[in-house]
Amino acid sequence: MTETTLILRAYYEAVYEMLESARDSLAERAGHLLRDEVGARGFEGFDGEKYQAYHDACVAFIDERIETFNPIGYQYTFDRTGARQAFELELQLNWYDARAEFEALAEAAADKARSIMTDDDLRPVAADLIKRMGVFPNKSIIAAYHAKPALQKLPDYIVALAIEEIAR
Repeated sequence: MTETTLILRAYYEAVYEMLESARDSLAERAGHLLRDEVGARGFEGFDGEKYQAYHDACVAFIDERIETFNPIGYQYTFDRTGARQAFELELQLNWYDARAEFEALAEAAADKARSIMTDDDLRPVAADLIKRMGVFPNKSIIAAYHAKPALQKLPDYIVALAIEEIAR
């Protein structure tokens, strides 16, 4: 395993721990952000029931994002070839394109890598990556939503904003 891969795994683990510990705060913040965004965009017919449905979707997306970073989650049960193919398929299926963001994250991790790295070095490096790069793929989600706002993108967008607030 390369140093860059170790750093990326430490990054994923640090993101998981951060999101898991902030789950309730994320759900609460998502509610506020959702109200603000719906009001600012003037989406039609947004009554209490529709708001609740979108908030429930945001909470489900929060849980999904947390599980995505789980260090003992399903994404680590496949061999690297399968994981790479799954990652490529996910990039093709998403409404946003996160390839450049992932490449920037991997490049930042590679810049941090050095030939002699201890386990004690990984946590601070991962924390620095989160602070500097944010949480993948939030930048891509936010940029794609700003380029073309739409209701079907709203839960992803709200969750990305809430996570970035927690991460910074």
